[in-house]
Amino acid sequence: MMDNLRTAANGPVLKIVLALIILTFLVTGVTGYLSSESGSYAAKVNGQTISRAQLEQAFLQEKNAEQEKLGDKFSTLLNDEKGLQQLRLQVLEKLINAILVEQYAHKLGLSASDEQVAQEIRNLSFLQTDGQFDNKKYQEYLNLLARSNVSPDHFAEQIRQDLITRQFEQILIGAEIALPTEIRQEVALFLQERTVRLATLKLKSIEATQTVTDEELKNYYDANSKHFTVPEKVKVSYIKMDAANEMKNVTISDADIEQYYKDNLSKYTKPEQKKYSLIQLASNSAAKSVLEALKKGADFSQLAAEKSTDKFSAQKGGDLGWMDDNALPNELISANLIQKGQLSDVIKLSGGYAIFRLDDIKPQEIKPLADMHAEIEKTVKQEKAIDAFYALQRKVGDAAANDNESLTAAEKAAGYQAVTTDWFDRDHVPVDINFSQVVQAIFSDNLIDDKGATGINSDVISVEGNSAFIVRVDDVKPETIQPFEQAKTEIAELVKRQKAEKQLQLESEKLLVALKEGKGEPALKAAGIEFTQPTVMKNMFQANQVTDVAFTLPHPKEGKPVYGLAQDESGNAVLIQLDKVVPGAVTDEQLKQYQVSYQYQTGASMLASLIANLRDNADIKFGQIE
Repeated sequence: MMDNLRTAANGPVLKIVLALIILTFLVTGVTGYLSSESGSYAAKVNGQTISRAQLEQAFLQEKNAEQEKLGDKFSTLLNDEKGLQQLRLQVLEKLINAILVEQYAHKLGLSASDEQVAQEIRNLSFLQTDGQFDNKKYQEYLNLLARSNVSPDHFAEQIRQDLITRQFEQILIGAEIALPTEIRQEVALFLQERTVRLATLKLKSIEATQTVTDEELKNYYDANSKHFTVPEKVKVSYIKMDAANEMKNVTISDADIEQYYKDNLSKYTKPEQKKYSLIQLASNSAAKSVLEALKKGADFSQLAAEKSTDKFSAQKGGDLGWMDDNALPNELISANLIQKGQLSDVIKLSGGYAIFRLDDIKPQEIKPLADMHAEIEKTVKQEKAIDAFYALQRKVGDAAANDNESLTAAEKAAGYQAVTTDWFDRDHVPVDINFSQVVQAIFSDNLIDDKGATGINSDVISVEGNSAFIVRVDDVKPETIQPFEQAKTEIAELVKRQKAEKQLQLESEKLLVALKEGKGEPALKAAGIEFTQPTVMKNMFQANQVTDVAFTLPHPKEGKPVYGLAQDESGNAVLIQLDKVVPGAVTDEQLKQYQVSYQYQTGASMLASLIANLRDNADIKFGQIE
């Protein structure tokens, strides 16, 4: 019989464990328990709500993952509003799919035992030191827990549901089993080697022989004139305000640092901590018996290891670790332990009875100002720089609004001159102002209308990275169709390439026919090409059409080569002569590895198909996602 998880969750040890890790799971977006939220929502899946807050948490986690993956390129994503919107939608789709899988797993009656839940907690890497569960790592989460307003019961259910969902996914991954002979055949094909020779008919060579007439060019232009549009272009002037520049002008006194230290003393104070131990019993009579034994001198750690029903603390002789008073569970608060070595009376729990002991006390510690001086100086300087930066924005913004005829007043307020750009269009914005907010403002109806530049200054435009801009459009070139004479050179290249591609297709297909008829040598010579030296291709490294075609050709018979035709990444025609096929030699280890991969791929495919079917039959309502 499985133990009752709810009973265990109400025990003080598991409450502490769950409380400490709950915030991490909320931030990392673990699927499963999704509480409903009154008011607006992101989506509802068969009546189960995904709140906007839950979507935002998952979205922030996905952005953090993208930032880690993309590095410096992440700023490009931040400036792409459509890209961020698409990312948010993808995150919502993942949450919806996770709920559908969870709901289906419930229908199948899948479950997870209490021991599995407990082991899952022990295995959380952020609660381990050198691979072992570490009570001390609880502390960094305790203060956050007090402000989370999330109950241990909800999180315990979350752990269980997440295990069930993963169990279901594993069932799918392992469900599709192929016969060993079938897998061996597939691995042999995967490891197969083919000896080929290649002859390439160059597209560029044929393109160089093409000629075009003005009539052909004009006809192409008339049919495709919309592809020769010259986009709207602008010249702008702008003033850039940067918080980093303000930092250079900020000075900090010792008095400023001392005042900040006094105002934020709690930041530099480590509160008093107490170390507790626990023995948990199933009945009141058993607890009283143990308490009497302790009062007579029995060893607390030994009794905890032998008798405590709380397996977490029992493994360490009842040790619960160090805790702050403001993060204690109610059971420990009611114990009212104030002296080192003091035992509590028997404390009633929702799932049993407990005896607590106060093992040790660490007094409050305050970091001295001298140790924090450099850190505080940096913080105060940054805060003053930000204040100066926002004051500058207000000053320059007011000047630009009061004198809309130019940026002269704004320049005077900023203390430096505006920058004037050359012509650019929406797709080629100068790097310094290439932010989505700035680009949107430049090409908005506020700064440009059907007559050109409106002649007014923008409002202050704030962007990522603590920068802000005032922008003014100086001149506008409206979108136009490029005249034929200007587009003529480009059109000639396009028409020549089209002609060359058609001719290349005809000539390569004729050469393939000649090769198959045994007339390949004179045909290749006439074309000015020849086969290369033999090369060995491996199926496992398929990366282009040439390799793909080579491995679809039938095996050569009676020493006669087989021919095929492909196209490389440059558009060239590649004739393939297949001379030899060597079957792959399959080891037992390779067979085992491929079987695992095969099971995962087929299981993932089945999961994708199942999710598609569940979505088709689900009641999904979309709410507000921003």
